[in-house]
Order: sequence, then structure tokens, then C-alpha cells
Amino acid sequence: MARFNYGGQALIEGVLMRGRDAIAVAVRHPDGDVVWEAERLSDSIVHRHRAAGWPFVRGLVVLYETLVVGTKWLTRSAAISAAGEGVELGGGVVALTLTISLVFGIALFFVLPLFLTQAAASAATGVGTLGKNLLEGAIRLVVFVAYLLLISRSGEIKRVFQYHGAEHMSIHALEHGDPLTPEKVRQYPTAHQRCGTEFLLVVVIVSILAFSLLAGQGLVAAILGRLALIPVIVAVSYEVLRWGAKHRSQPLVRWIFMPGIWLQSITTRQPDDSMIEVAIVSLEEALRADGEAIPEGSVHPARRTMAQADAETRAAREAAEREASLVAAGVPGREPEPRDEEPLA
Repeated sequence: MARFNYGGQALIEGVLMRGRDAIAVAVRHPDGDVVWEAERLSDSIVHRHRAAGWPFVRGLVVLYETLVVGTKWLTRSAAISAAGEGVELGGGVVALTLTISLVFGIALFFVLPLFLTQAAASAATGVGTLGKNLLEGAIRLVVFVAYLLLISRSGEIKRVFQYHGAEHMSIHALEHGDPLTPEKVRQYPTAHQRCGTEFLLVVVIVSILAFSLLAGQGLVAAILGRLALIPVIVAVSYEVLRWGAKHRSQPLVRWIFMPGIWLQSITTRQPDDSMIEVAIVSLEEALRADGEAIPEGSVHPARRTMAQADAETRAAREAAEREASLVAAGVPGREPEPRDEEPLA
């Protein structure tokens, strides 16, 4: 069994698995095959620094991976799913996507609850500092859950949540030493104690305590202070989540973190076998990149690299374009196929 705590992220028709030394991505290609690619973490300056594994620093590294690396692969998986070719996106496109996502997330989950709390406190009397902090935290939690419920109504997001479930289930199987097969993987729940959804819930709770330091500040100072405290909240929340996952066997700890498991009933769904196969490919390639043994008895779904898939797709497209140009030029033997004419009314 692998010694490293593997984690992952659901993509568009795919799964990203984060290992000790590399990440591996597997996506269901439009032609039905699974395509994959691995990326060394050491290629990033963030991971080359020895401080990347320090407590309260590693949480910021995970945040970087989720925002930068995750956004890049989420966008690329969408390109593969839509066009069949893993187009390499420029840094500008990824940066723009990331910026828009950050601005939207901060505005929705940090600034909006502050405005609503200020408005509620102005309309009511006798609301103290503690009451404002609790009210803001409650509003932030409601906004977060409402957002998840809203996006979960989308058909595409439902499929992403199914891949999210497949990611968790395959990691459960690995952690229990089971072979990576659809039959074994399906025995496990879609929720996992190290899930990003649970992490975000911890962030909401920790933010109530952190933002209490900004009591009595004006609106502008309160907004700037909240932005400055986000990295601190992330770092502390990640350590809290790791501690909770490590001691989850204790009844009290399990009870305290149970809301995070409940919340995953929104962000994870039961996957079908084809989705589980994608998660297995991603996890196997992450294990292989780390030099870890794949559990004995595991299946090895058919796969090819994204580079191979891209080359084949381009070749097929170029052949189709050449054929179309020959037909348009009236080259002998390249006449268009006759079409059945509909009778006139």
C-alpha cells in the first residue's frame, strides 16, 4: 500500500490525482478511450523549495495546486472533451480564467456576506461584535451551500460530481490495500475525510474566528483585512483538516467533522463503471510516476497518452480536410456521395 496520502480533483470527463512527486491526469476522450498525462511536481519552483512540506506552508501549496494547476487541467480537460484534442492553452488564458474565478469566489463568499451582515446590523439594534461575526459566518455558510445546490442542478456539473465520487472511491480502495478494480472500488463511499468540500467548510468555521480580529473596522478596512487573512485562514484550515483526517477513528472527532461528510452528499455522486475506470487510470499513473507499486490484482484499463491522442486527432482532421478539398476541386474519383432527394410536395 502506498505510504503517501493521495488526493485528487474531478475534471471535465476526467480525474486528476496528486501523488508525492507528480500529478497524473486521465480523461475520457470523445472516441471512448482513456487518455492520460503525468506532470512532475518538481517542475514547479513552489515544490522545489524544502519549505513546501512545512506545517502551515503546505496548505498554501495545496491552494496553489488547486487554483493554478487545477484550473489549467480543468480547462484542458474541457478542450479534450469538446474537441477531442488536448490543446495546450497559453498562460494568459489560464491566468484570465484563474483571475475571474478568484474575483468571483472572493466576492461571493467573503465580500457579499460582509455587506449582508452590515445591512442586517444596521436594520437591527443591539447586535454586538460576536453577533455580527456569527451572523456573517452563518450567511457565508448559507451562500456556500446554496451555491453548491444551484450548480449541482446542471447536467455537466452532475457528471463532474460523479467523477469526484470515483476519485474518492478509488483512493479509499488504495488506502485499504484493495486491488484497483471497478468491483472493489464500488464497495467504498463517495465521501472522503480529506475532501476539498470538507476543507472549504473548515475554512468557513475558521474565518469566523479570524475575522473577529477585524471588529470595529470600517467597511474598506474590513474588506482589505479579510483579503489579507485569506492565506492565514487557508493555512490553518488545512492543518485542522489533516488533524481531523488523522484522528477520524475517534468518535468525538468523527462527530465534529461529520457535517463535512454530509456536505459531500451534494458534491459527490455515484459514478458509473466507465468513470471509475478513468479514476483508476489516473491513480495508477500517479503511483507509477512515484515509483509505487500498483496493488496486485488491479485492472489496467486501455489507455494512450494525450500526445498520441492529439496526433491521431490532428491526422484524422487533416485527412478529412484534404479529402474535402479534393472533392471541391472536382478531382476524378472524388465526387461527393449522391444524396436522396426528397420528393416535392
